[in-house]
Amino acid sequence: MSETDVIAAPRPLLLADGRPADRAWTLDPAMRHLNHGSFGAVPLVAQERQKQLRVEMECSPVVWFPALPQRIADTRVEIADFLAVAADDLALVPNASAGISTVYAALDRRSGGEIVVTDHGYGAVTMGAERLARDRWDGGVRTARVPLDADEEQACEAVFAELSEATDLIVVDQITSATARRLPVERIGAEARRRGIPLLVDGAHAPGLLPAPLSGLTCDFWVGNLHKWGCAPRGTAALVARGPLRERLYPPIDSWGAEDPYPDRFDQQGTVDATCYLAAPTALGFIEHTWGWRHARRYMDHLAGYAAQVIGAAFTELTGADSSVDVGMPVPGMRLVRLPEGLGATRVEADALRDRVAGELGVEAAFTSFGGIGYLRVSAHVYNTAADYEYFAETCVPILAEWARAARGRHGAP
Repeated sequence: MSETDVIAAPRPLLLADGRPADRAWTLDPAMRHLNHGSFGAVPLVAQERQKQLRVEMECSPVVWFPALPQRIADTRVEIADFLAVAADDLALVPNASAGISTVYAALDRRSGGEIVVTDHGYGAVTMGAERLARDRWDGGVRTARVPLDADEEQACEAVFAELSEATDLIVVDQITSATARRLPVERIGAEARRRGIPLLVDGAHAPGLLPAPLSGLTCDFWVGNLHKWGCAPRGTAALVARGPLRERLYPPIDSWGAEDPYPDRFDQQGTVDATCYLAAPTALGFIEHTWGWRHARRYMDHLAGYAAQVIGAAFTELTGADSSVDVGMPVPGMRLVRLPEGLGATRVEADALRDRVAGELGVEAAFTSFGGIGYLRVSAHVYNTAADYEYFAETCVPILAEWARAARGRHGAP
């Protein structure tokens, strides 16, 4: 790497009163939080808003619950504006997986139908597709193998090669979880529409990370989590549905809104605690009013690039192996760093490494696997600083390298 390729560390973001950005969250100071992409983090203002709403609910539940559907409908308008979609296309669901399960449950029973997924897909979503195809369609799932470094054309070719007359659904990630890359959902959507095949886009990581995730995208269904990059209270996600198939979508609970049209029927779910939905605009607005989403995204992307460079260089210095990763279609705010051989080669091993690093090193970090190789997935947010990743490079990388040597020794590898 030449000196001109070196990414300078970004200056930390500050609050309006000059305090560090992390003071706006209740993050444990004894833990380094370097994995925003999994569960997010809720700013204090949104936590306080949710607490206020819960007090209101408990003070007078007989007043609260009858008025709740209208409050949720009003909240949908604010969230739709953030995502740049029509409010009448958007329903609120607990998480992206719940939205996807809602779509799976709505599709007609058919014989021999096939579902096309990719090998980058989120495991739980793929398992749901397999169950749908196996148990209700007496069909199967075809997996498009997309190389990690595939560009847009190569990724499209891999997906299109699996389509056939039997294809009744395509499920594709907008931003992949394990591999932190984009997939060309816009081109896939255009081809799916041309062939008359429904497309479900898993946009779990997109809200907040992409400015308008559905812009230029043709799809029947899209789901995205607001509790990740959007920092909303957990249990808050959006389901966007367009076209005639959306009238088949029903929430998991048949409540008094069951006869209402989509998406109104999702606004009434019995006695479910919906305060997470109502507090979501507070979290989204906090980022906008404090830094502006555009500036926040630039900061997160700059920091993620710096983090991957610093940590990758530390691994390379110790192991002699290139730790940089080409993901073909990168996304802002996320990067991959290749782990030394012996670490995180499977999902189970990667999850165990995550837990060990948290327990022994005091760092929340995301470890993933793809194609038998383990990766550190960097996912930065506004409360992170260059010092977080410099600490990881200086303190954790040598220990991880030693763990990798020990693992290879147990398996007889050099």
